[in-house]
Amino acid sequence: MKQIILSTLIGAASLSATAQVQFDPSVDFDPLTDVVLMPKSPLTMQPLFIGGVDKVQTTATYGNAAGEQTAKQWHDFIGVTPDASGESMAWISINHERVIQDDKIGDGGGMTVFRVKKQGDSLMIMDQTLDDGRSGKFFNVDFVNTVGPTGMNCGGISSLADGRVWTAEEWFRGSNNDIDDRDLDQFVIGTGTPNNPAPAGFPGFNGDTLEKFQNYNWMVEIDPKEAVAVRKQYNWGRQAFEGGAVMPDNKTVYVGSDATPGFLTKFVATTAGDFTDGTTYVYKHDGNPSKWIEVDNSDIDKMLNFADEAVNAGATMFNRVEWITADKNSGNVYFTATGRDNPGGRWMDEHVDGAVHNPNTVSRATAQSTHPDSADYVDYYGRIWMLDPSTDEVSVLIEGGPDFSSSPTQSNYPDVQLSNPDGINVAELNGHTYLLICEDLNGTSNGRMPAGVTNRACELFMLDLSLSSPDLSDLKRITVAPYGAEITGAVALPDGKSILVNSQHPSSSNPYPYNNSLTIAIHGFDQAPTSLFGKEDIKEEGFQVYPNPATREVKFNKTTDVAIYDITGKRIKVLRDVNRIDVIDFTPGAFFIKNSEGESKKLIIE
Repeated sequence: MKQIILSTLIGAASLSATAQVQFDPSVDFDPLTDVVLMPKSPLTMQPLFIGGVDKVQTTATYGNAAGEQTAKQWHDFIGVTPDASGESMAWISINHERVIQDDKIGDGGGMTVFRVKKQGDSLMIMDQTLDDGRSGKFFNVDFVNTVGPTGMNCGGISSLADGRVWTAEEWFRGSNNDIDDRDLDQFVIGTGTPNNPAPAGFPGFNGDTLEKFQNYNWMVEIDPKEAVAVRKQYNWGRQAFEGGAVMPDNKTVYVGSDATPGFLTKFVATTAGDFTDGTTYVYKHDGNPSKWIEVDNSDIDKMLNFADEAVNAGATMFNRVEWITADKNSGNVYFTATGRDNPGGRWMDEHVDGAVHNPNTVSRATAQSTHPDSADYVDYYGRIWMLDPSTDEVSVLIEGGPDFSSSPTQSNYPDVQLSNPDGINVAELNGHTYLLICEDLNGTSNGRMPAGVTNRACELFMLDLSLSSPDLSDLKRITVAPYGAEITGAVALPDGKSILVNSQHPSSSNPYPYNNSLTIAIHGFDQAPTSLFGKEDIKEEGFQVYPNPATREVKFNKTTDVAIYDITGKRIKVLRDVNRIDVIDFTPGAFFIKNSEGESKKLIIE
């Protein structure tokens, strides 16, 4: 990969303060041991919550008294619940994508919540006393005594309507033998098990009996203000959940499952704000007259076997639907399909049984001279999809890549390479709307890393959503995760000046605190020029290309040798000693022009 600007941002002695970034453009990409920020960045960074170090306040669990315990690690989703009272900025909810037994915190995964307010240019974590008597800064969410343990709390939902939070249980198990649980008694909705009472129930399902493993893999609502679970969302179906979005109408919910095939689901509440009653649908792109096919959510057996119901409905298959977000201004919904290298054998049976491939999958397979069900069909990079609710059309917003048969050397690597997008969020920053995109690499082959680089270095990008036809060159890199870590959970804070992001499962050999899962705040988006993120062009002294976009001819501000590349990085033309070129025969799209001094410009041909 092109050299990325690195620096040791914050030492162990200065964790409570915000650090200004210093940049050294000579540092290579591999290995990275710290969190890093983009070049020429005015942004600053502040660690907020360190897994395995910070202490959480716990409730009485498994017969043990309430107390204080070390927080779990593997931070993933970040929920933000704005504080309408003005006493603070927000309550922050952090998922732990773990499955471990813990006598004091609870088995499975879990969440930690805390409350923040602005203090100068940074954030302060507030002391709180909850209704159950717990006092402190960090609080373990009580699942065990309310809805039963959770597993692999991965993605989730922060409602666009009112900041309510749901956590996703991604840990899909097929039998009680597959769960590491101290209590394998049958679980009765509303009462739990004899050894593990869980009083929170669900209208219409109270009294229904589940095998213990079946009480995992639901969206689970929590109350971040009191650090307690509210209910498991049994009427949205049991799936390998990752992300979701509650729309501003406080009735419509979109959720997805991290599976191959993964399905796109919609729930529409009968009454705004009441998600215990409504209709559940699966998406079928070729559905007629409607692209949304209803699934009976009053039948617990159908909810327990939701994927089978989706297949029976002929639903559209995606390759791992992960996070989902929405733009409250445009109404558009965005979701990631992270991809899987060889998905063919994983959805062939579902295809035979009635589920359908989306047109993008079919066209990709055709280009590969294979069939989507074939083991030869590959999907190394994934993509970001956009759903327009006004038409129910789904289209690719931006395709991962560029596509390489083998990884180029670091010196020849593209400036931007998007691999396996995972976490996404729409962010209102400094008065503009962006998409925050987190990578979670499935591998390092085929250009996902430069040749010889072994670190699966995951990056966080920003995309300007005002662009009508964005491509990879429009992505702006914000951060790179430490060695061994996934970068995830990126979300904007209500003031539009800061974002939060997680570094998950970093290498234990990294320097403190980057050897632990870490929630950090990145501040200063109100100070950054909008040109840094692609809203305006920067006037420069160097190589200039105009007009841009162009239709017939492109001029340069000096005579030079130039090479022209397409969006995949393939060189298509070289011209010597020119100050203008004819582009009338070029296929419309995005290109790059590089001169003999190594200066590059993006060119749009219309």
